[in-house]
Amino acid sequence: MGEEKPKSAGVWPTVKPFANGGISGMLATCVIQPIDMIKVRIQLGQGSASEVTKNMLKNEGIGAFYKGLSAGLLRQATYTTARLGSFKILTNKALEANDGKPLPLYQKALCGLTAGAIGATIGSPADLALIRMQADATLAVAQRRNYTNAFHALYRITADEGVLALWKGAGPTVVRAMALNMGMLASYDQSVEFFKDSLGLGEAATVLGASTVSGFFAAACSLPFDYVKTQIQKMQPDAAGKYPYAGSLDCALKTLKSGGPLKFYTGFPVYCVRIAPHVMMTWIFLNQIQKFQKSAGL
Repeated sequence: MGEEKPKSAGVWPTVKPFANGGISGMLATCVIQPIDMIKVRIQLGQGSASEVTKNMLKNEGIGAFYKGLSAGLLRQATYTTARLGSFKILTNKALEANDGKPLPLYQKALCGLTAGAIGATIGSPADLALIRMQADATLAVAQRRNYTNAFHALYRITADEGVLALWKGAGPTVVRAMALNMGMLASYDQSVEFFKDSLGLGEAATVLGASTVSGFFAAACSLPFDYVKTQIQKMQPDAAGKYPYAGSLDCALKTLKSGGPLKFYTGFPVYCVRIAPHVMMTWIFLNQIQKFQKSAGL
């Protein structure tokens, strides 16, 4: 019986974590988009979750809940592809340096912070398009931008405001992503080890439990930064051409002065309901994709 020739690794092992991350994030976004839309409207001061939902259905129809879906999918195709792929590569490198031993929590957190920064930098233009499309209906008719889809939004932003405008609010976006991914990625890996090794749970229970913990910490760590990011990205100049905030720090200080620290947690229940399921479904979809690839020998 002849020896089996080793399979050529090629580029797929390197590309796979990026592809898997992007696909799982896009699938999760298709499910979560309506909740995300409600969250943005709450942060823009349109009332409670029930009031926003009722008004959207009455005034705009059910299609309003999926406004900005193309931008949301583009965001996942860039942001989540980069962050989950980067996290996998960074943790693999760290494991090699640690002689294959489990990584301590602080190293996982550092990998999460780095992956979040990489993903947010790449995904910032799509994130800006998503926020603007979701906020458009809240503006006066004369101020609405009327983007038809994500690519139209990116084209208009570039044509009207210049290429660098695609990264308007990128600072708070990157900081928010670093906080979210530190909470999401590090807590998931740590929880998997705890549920699987310490509690002896099966695969399904481990993925469900770890993804739940991951979703909670992602929401708790990131909402203050998300609030500031949203305010910066949706701000409009007044009649004199002056913007309400000079930057993210100015926005944070003015918000703290006018509303106190709890103002940063405006819409927290809906945000948590939106973030946690998206994180959970991203991990669950990713787990199923990996199982399929394993069974298919990919």
